[in-house]
Amino acid sequence: MLYYLFDYLAETGIPGSRLMNYITFRSGAAFVLALFIAMVFGRRIIDRLQLMQVGEIVRDLGLEGQMQKKGTPTMGGVIIIIAILVPCLLVGNLSSIYMALMLLTTVWLGALGFADDWLKMKRHNKDGMSGKFKIVGQVGLGLIVGCTMWMSPDIVMRENVETMEPRGEEIVVTGQNENIKAAQTTIPFVKNNNFDYAYLTSWTGEHAATAGWILFVIVVIFVITATSNGANLTDGLDGLCTGVSAIIGVALAIMAYLGGNMIYSTYLNIMYIPGSEELVVYMAAFIGALIGFLWYNAFPAQVFMGDTGSLAIGGIIAVFAILIRKELLIPLLCAIFFIEDLSVMIQVAYFKITKRRYGQGRRVFKMTPLHHHFQKPGNSGIEALIQAPLRAIPESKIVVRFWIVAILLAAVTFVTLKIR
Repeated sequence: MLYYLFDYLAETGIPGSRLMNYITFRSGAAFVLALFIAMVFGRRIIDRLQLMQVGEIVRDLGLEGQMQKKGTPTMGGVIIIIAILVPCLLVGNLSSIYMALMLLTTVWLGALGFADDWLKMKRHNKDGMSGKFKIVGQVGLGLIVGCTMWMSPDIVMRENVETMEPRGEEIVVTGQNENIKAAQTTIPFVKNNNFDYAYLTSWTGEHAATAGWILFVIVVIFVITATSNGANLTDGLDGLCTGVSAIIGVALAIMAYLGGNMIYSTYLNIMYIPGSEELVVYMAAFIGALIGFLWYNAFPAQVFMGDTGSLAIGGIIAVFAILIRKELLIPLLCAIFFIEDLSVMIQVAYFKITKRRYGQGRRVFKMTPLHHHFQKPGNSGIEALIQAPLRAIPESKIVVRFWIVAILLAAVTFVTLKIR
């Protein structure tokens, strides 16, 4: 709203009214507003949740300090959702298709997670919404995002062209002047790191471009579902999902800023996406909301985000990466989410296979998701293939170490774009 007010005032020549034309200013304003809202109004929301007796339901898994968390207010993801939406509505350009898709993602998955948390509270157990309904909601969002990117004339890109100088001593990169509509994305370790999904559907002949877009939509659905569920599983320790997601958000914001600027994208020889710079404003609000929430979510947590926050956070990261054409970098950038996902799948699969073969299920990890494995001491009566570490690691140390790993993954992700 303020964006349009300042845009109107700019016509009158009032000093300072053109500040909203600068992405850096609006991004800074969005970050500060989101941080302020999460920290100031977050306290009131936590108090309200306590009055409503919306407390976390904890099962005794034998983890140190676990039962002390019983009754801690959950559904705190509402704080994150509000702290994102308000700044974006105030300083964001709502006519941008990119901003519109991110706001839709926030509300859509926030509502899906809220419904799941509400059912858990209503039933007084951990059985919330059926997993099938969650998948349907995530697939539905994937269809909307993927088809919008396919059909919208506002979502385009420009390729860079490499030419050799007359002497042959240096390669000069220039950006094309025309926008193109293509199902292209970024892949690491390749010299010209743009990949067109139509390459995989070239066997369809004249329908290759259409088939490429259909394949792209399928990939979008898979990425959103996997990342959203991965973030949901990672939300098991105080501050773990919040801190990791904030680090990922910083990396994505930098990518969006560089990819939305023709000069920087040409200089770095990365894909230029006209209009995507508006996403930096959104991501600044996202980072501010997470840091503000971390004020209350850090160990020992005063509030948990619940599925309201974790499902939304994972989906936001996925959709953002898809919009800036970096979805194939997610397995590396968000490796923590996928490792948490994978640990659960390996544990369940191995348990079923060994139970069918030996009559008794066996485990690979002491406990899953993976972060709980480190909370259990080795040789503690749990038969598992992996017993290390032999001593249980304190929760706060596990969280900080996961943050450090997330920083390393973000750095490596950037490095892969230049090693080509």
